Amino acid sequence: MALYTVGFLGAGRIGAPMVERLLAAGHRVLLHVRRPGVRTRLGALGADLVGDPVDLATADVVVSCLFDDTQLLAVAPPIVAALGVDAAFVSHTTGSPAVLDQLASGGTTVVDAPFSGDADAVSAGRLTVFLGRHRRGPRRAERLRGHDRGHGPRGSALRVELLNNLLFAGISQLTVRAAEAGRALGIADDDLLAALAVASGGSTAAHYIRDRGGPAAFAAAVAPVLRKDVDAAGTLAAALDIDLAGLLAAATDGPIDLHPIARTPEETS
Repeated sequence: MALYTVGFLGAGRIGAPMVERLLAAGHRVLLHVRRPGVRTRLGALGADLVGDPVDLATADVVVSCLFDDTQLLAVAPPIVAALGVDAAFVSHTTGSPAVLDQLASGGTTVVDAPFSGDADAVSAGRLTVFLGRHRRGPRRAERLRGHDRGHGPRGSALRVELLNNLLFAGISQLTVRAAEAGRALGIADDDLLAALAVASGGSTAAHYIRDRGGPAAFAAAVAPVLRKDVDAAGTLAAALDIDLAGLLAAATDGPIDLHPIARTPEETS
């Protein structure tokens, strides 16, 4: 496997184990991170710490694992503008394809690479990454990702991920409702989830709910992320004038509050 210099943004719960795996594979990692504890730990593992995010643009590939489009647009444009002609910017953010088009408007290769999985999947090397890339983009970005699904044009991966997350949200709502019904029938959450793990009514959502310690802990953990993704899917549907009403209803109609949070004009400006 070829070794690269990788710039990295967003070394949070998912991003930090990504950095660890890149370092373990022998890549040089240029890292911009604000939290002192994370800086110390990843620096001790061999990451080269940079103070200015634009300094990441000297890398062969810059990988971003930021939470949402707002964070991405706040940090990424100067980095993308400074990248070399053969470099690429890889975004793991689940958000709007229009934001990626905006970042790529200057001609830089921008790859959408949303993922399905959690920090444990990253550490185990079994994270699923969906890829959409410009047809003339360098292959090095794809070689870094390991296991991936799909190679459509830029934005296609985000569309797949948004549909995936709508389905996950809807199935999660049904599973939490089933747990509520189980309690009413005298069945403990652990017993129901253990049965679902080996039964036809089980799902990936049921596994996540069980691993998180039950419906309440699961809802608290996933609601901020899924709420953002449901909002992004609704925005995309409106922009493209397509009907996702059924999926959006399934994703939001349930015990987990995934309705988008209303923003003030100041927050959206």
